[in-house]
Amino acid sequence: MTKHGALQVTLPSDREIQFTRLFNAPRRLVFDAHTQPELLRRWLSGPDGWTWVVCEVDLRVGGAYRWVWRGPGGVEMGIHGVHTEIVAPERLACTQVFDMGRPGDEALGTLVLTEDHGKTTLKNTTRYPSKEARDAALKSGMADGMEAGYARLDQLVASA
Repeated sequence: MTKHGALQVTLPSDREIQFTRLFNAPRRLVFDAHTQPELLRRWLSGPDGWTWVVCEVDLRVGGAYRWVWRGPGGVEMGIHGVHTEIVAPERLACTQVFDMGRPGDEALGTLVLTEDHGKTTLKNTTRYPSKEARDAALKSGMADGMEAGYARLDQLVASA
């Protein structure tokens, strides 16, 4: 296990990364922040200097999502997929395909939220198609980026 700020990172298998973090907010609010475009835009904005270009969410099983950010110099980074399971406000699963990824590198992300006395524990697990794809994701700096986003999410839920 490694820690990035308040974020814990573990490797449950040779193809998975799991991020665990506690939020001082009810799980419904944390779930909504992961599924509603107007809230996503407020915390999942990427590194400093990046802006949202596309934030589309069709929140139903079989519904698609697409997110695109634009960074310095006009470079764009995008991700898209399909929701495979929705149990509001406790579970959300979807496929994940990065625009700049290797063809065929579709991952499956599963978000599980549990609440205890108004605090929510988030477990975000991604299962990659191979150990190599998982290791490449780990080396990309994604944990630091996720912790930066989750720190913004802390501020968002505190103001709600």
